[in-house]
Amino acid sequence: MDSAPFDPPADTAYLRGHETAVKIVIAGAFGVGKTTFIGSLSEIRPLRTEEDMTAASVGTDDLEGLPGKTSTTVAMDFGRLSLSDQLVLYLFGAPGQIRFQRFLADLTRGALGALILVDTRRLEDSYDIIGRLEELDLPYAIAVNTFPDAPAYSLGQLREAMDLPERTPLVMCDARERQSSRDALIGLVEYLLTLHPEPAR
Repeated sequence: MDSAPFDPPADTAYLRGHETAVKIVIAGAFGVGKTTFIGSLSEIRPLRTEEDMTAASVGTDDLEGLPGKTSTTVAMDFGRLSLSDQLVLYLFGAPGQIRFQRFLADLTRGALGALILVDTRRLEDSYDIIGRLEELDLPYAIAVNTFPDAPAYSLGQLREAMDLPERTPLVMCDARERQSSRDALIGLVEYLLTLHPEPAR
């Protein structure tokens, strides 16, 4: 998936100094659309560490179901999204290849939660990521990235296949569409607020 060209809101003030900043990790298997997701949302030019895939990845990165993929994230993606005047999300996209999973613990340090993107064409590829975040005790939500050629399942079927607790948010989204991606993040933030409610004044 190609992300839309960067076009920041004209009235964005990037550093106001009074916002509550929240770190969110965007995780998921190789090729599920994490870079596209962050690119569709970020109000600053997103930081990307994508490199062209070479012969060295043959036999290491499984490209089945990803016919157009020619590059991959090798460190992380980074973006920023203001949900309101008071709340700013800093988005850290984790690389999806198994060989980079040792970096996930470092990347999640200080994060309030994670949004895991999944692809129904390769749903089983998400299981290791889910298990790793559970080991790290990091709350997460699941967003199913709706690729045009991906098989469609009900949310109930998907929840059962991934063995998700009932409380874990599960939504459909299109990582290319800003509003769809934003709605998925809002679902995660609303869930996190139930785990970390604001103290009564």
